[in-house]
Amino acid sequence: MMQSVIDAVVQWATALIGDWGLAAVFFLMLLESACIPVPSEAIMPFAGFAVSEGDMTLFGITVAGVLGNLVGSWIAYWVGLYGGRPFIDKYGKYVLLRHHHVELAERWFERYGPIAVFFGRVLPIIRTFISLPAGIAKMPFWKFTLYTVLGCIPWVFFLGWVGVRLGEHWEDIREYLHLADYAVVAAIVVVLVWACLRWRKKRRHGGPGPEEYGDEA
Repeated sequence: MMQSVIDAVVQWATALIGDWGLAAVFFLMLLESACIPVPSEAIMPFAGFAVSEGDMTLFGITVAGVLGNLVGSWIAYWVGLYGGRPFIDKYGKYVLLRHHHVELAERWFERYGPIAVFFGRVLPIIRTFISLPAGIAKMPFWKFTLYTVLGCIPWVFFLGWVGVRLGEHWEDIREYLHLADYAVVAAIVVVLVWACLRWRKKRRHGGPGPEEYGDEA
């Protein structure tokens, strides 16, 4: 049932891009980041296909996609900030928002803090919902905006670029993107482990810990 809904959404999204170009890319990426199930894995590769046909540019679709993600993330952030979890639980079902997806994003944010907004933009499921716990936690808006933009750029550009390279075979990427997701998760885990080990090494040699740096700030 859910797969048929997603397939219908993909068909609608690609038709919309074909008719409206960059405006449709912006709108659809906005919906995705506002927690409405419009997969970026279909939006940006199809936009990349349009680039390969000469209808748009890679720079243009990247800017439109990032701005759409940003505005959609603002909406989700404000929902979390002003509505909180009760509002999400009550009305989320109307946009097919699953509770366990929100809970996954919340656990990620609780574990890693504000930096989760940056890394979360390239993680499966979490990238769509990470703005909600950021709003609930009252993360500073300027920091949320900065991390969101920096996290969106590589993912949006990558999907668009792959669409350009694949051309008319753009839809083939959907079957393999989970492999890219796993690679990103593995890279993030490596970075976090490296940072933890480095911090522990400094502690053993008498260097200041995070709390001491925070006091100096």
